[in-house]
Parts: sequence; structure tokens; C-alpha cells
Amino acid sequence: MLTVHHLETSRSQRILWLLEELGVPYELKVYRRDKLTRLAPPELKAIHPLGKSPVVTDGGAVIAESAVIIEYLVEKYGHLGTGELAQLAPPAGTPAYWQARYWMHYAEGSLMNWLVMKLVFSAIPQRPMPFFVKPIARSLCDKVQSTLIDPNLQNSLNFIEAHLAQHTWFAGNNISMADFQMSFGIEALLARSGAGGKYLQIDAYHRRMRARPAYQRAESKGGPTLMTD
Repeated sequence: MLTVHHLETSRSQRILWLLEELGVPYELKVYRRDKLTRLAPPELKAIHPLGKSPVVTDGGAVIAESAVIIEYLVEKYGHLGTGELAQLAPPAGTPAYWQARYWMHYAEGSLMNWLVMKLVFSAIPQRPMPFFVKPIARSLCDKVQSTLIDPNLQNSLNFIEAHLAQHTWFAGNNISMADFQMSFGIEALLARSGAGGKYLQIDAYHRRMRARPAYQRAESKGGPTLMTD
């Protein structure tokens, strides 16, 4: 039995969405974050040494890393997709193939680096610290965000906006594995950059993604994609 080890408000929401689209039966094990640190619980280390999510187990196999899991699931279960889901892995050598591969890597290799930094540097001034240190921490964090993080997020927004002006989904006219990989990044980008409502193509893509019944089922089972507090 395929099992998804799902950490609340995490990248593993991508995996639930893909499985819901394909209609693959799976067992869902939900792990809660530590209320103070927001880190994954130690129980996840019993599944994979890094103690991170997403992780799936399928028979005797343990598969980690979002992109690898998505590729594994598409290779093993992609034949279940019909209609618009028939080419989650576009044919090799086609323009859609290379677009899908690019966005599969871009999601974590480029975009998430800045989104994680944004989250961290926004949170540091809110952490407990001596009162006389807090203004210094806030000033430093604001400086890093304004001079480094925010300009790179702006570049990402402009880049993705221009791409989506020419493509319905990330690899072309049909949904592909790249859309599942990019979904968490899109959610986080809109939430952490304050860009919601300012980028017509990204907003339209976001609505299109969230309108899918499978996406809604995934959130119903796994909980919200992002932290709301």
C-alpha cells in the first residue's frame, strides 16, 4: 500500500494533489509540527533519516524529495491519467518535455531558496530576545529583505508572470508534473511577497489550480497548504 507521510502545512501537499488527480489509493499519515519551533516531529526520522516531508513508502521502497516522488508516481501510476491528465510526463524531446523538466528543477533549485529566506528573515524579529537586541535584529532583517530577498522574489514574479502569459500550465496547454511541483511555490510566493492581486497571470493560474476538485480534496485531507498564523 502506498503511504504518504505528510507534514502539515508543507510541500507534501503537492503529493496529495497528484494522487487525488490520478485516483491512486493511498494511506495518509499526518504529522504535526512542534507548536514552538514549527519543526517536524522526530517520528519522521523513523521513516527517513533526514526526518523531512514529503516521504512516501510503497511496498519496501522509501522515496523522499518532492521532485523524485512526483517522477516516481507519474512513472508508476501516470497511465491512470486520462484526458488532460494523459501526459503528466510529456513525450521526450518535445518542447513540453523540456519545459516540464525545467520547472521541476526551478521550483526548489531557484524559487524556494528565496521564499525560505523570506520566511526566516520575517520571523527572526518576532522571536524572543532581549529588548535591546530586537531593534538591531529588525533593522538587519529588513535590510537583507529589501536589498537581497525582495529583489530576487520580484524577478521570480516577473519571470513566472511572463511565462504564464504564454502558457495555460507550466509545460504548455496541458497540466503536467511540473504544475504539482510548482504548486507549493506559487502558494508561498503569493502569500510571502504580498503580490496577490497584482499579477494577473499568476493570480489566474492560482485560481485555476485551486479550483480543481482534486486540489480541494487534497487540502480537505491534508489541511491548509500554508501556515495561517
